[in-house]
Amino acid sequence: MLLFSALMLAPIVYIFNHAFKPYHELFVYPPNFLVREPTIQNFIELLWVTSNSIIPLSRYLFNSLIISLVTVVLTTTVSALCAYALAKHEFPGRAFIFSTIVLMLMFAPEVVQIPRYLVVSGLGLLNTYPGHILPMLALPVGVFLLKQFMEQIPNALLESVRLDGANEFIVFLRIVVPICMPAVATVAILSFQGSWSNLETSTLFMQDDEMKTFPFFLSTLTNNLANNVARQGAAAVAALIILVPNLIFFVVLQRKVIDTMAHSGIK
Repeated sequence: MLLFSALMLAPIVYIFNHAFKPYHELFVYPPNFLVREPTIQNFIELLWVTSNSIIPLSRYLFNSLIISLVTVVLTTTVSALCAYALAKHEFPGRAFIFSTIVLMLMFAPEVVQIPRYLVVSGLGLLNTYPGHILPMLALPVGVFLLKQFMEQIPNALLESVRLDGANEFIVFLRIVVPICMPAVATVAILSFQGSWSNLETSTLFMQDDEMKTFPFFLSTLTNNLANNVARQGAAAVAALIILVPNLIFFVVLQRKVIDTMAHSGIK
């Protein structure tokens, strides 16, 4: 287990070290895994690059943070409500709807780019925050995971709560959600990771630079730089900034993820 843990941690350790490498270490061959002469010059370079741009770095980070947090809340809520209806209520077409959701897991994001653009454009959401958030609300894997988890809740428990006078909203909010909190946390992590690193909405739906996100800004730093030295230090720092929120979010909720895998039987 220690060996596998080291292999899993190696990319994270490398990204942290890479951000502090001076230029002569960034391009040394064979490459150094650990930094030998750490420097903060790459961070200064990133600030210098953004200081010369019309849109400041803080604007990109602000957009990413707001969009990611709102997306997590809405996606988790929508997925939980949908999963509850599919798991604990009988209605015509339930099996067909669930089969359609499972089928959606097979589609690559590139397949639905044009339909998504037509929907967002038709709703007048181009260059708006809802234009970032709406395409991310549908999370089929979240609905699937929560449904499998909710099906393990005894129906007798829910019926006893209803007999005590609780309405459907109270049953869902006070009973189902607390029991399924490990699965809810897992869906929140998946939603945050997908939203924080998402490039599609900024590239396709946003024409104004002030509405674009930090991953898009990172892509502008690294485009056409595969064989160039310029801005590679700034790109290394930007990659670290992309990683850190994902890492913090996962570390805070990782125990819930382990509980989800242990109790739901999903591997």
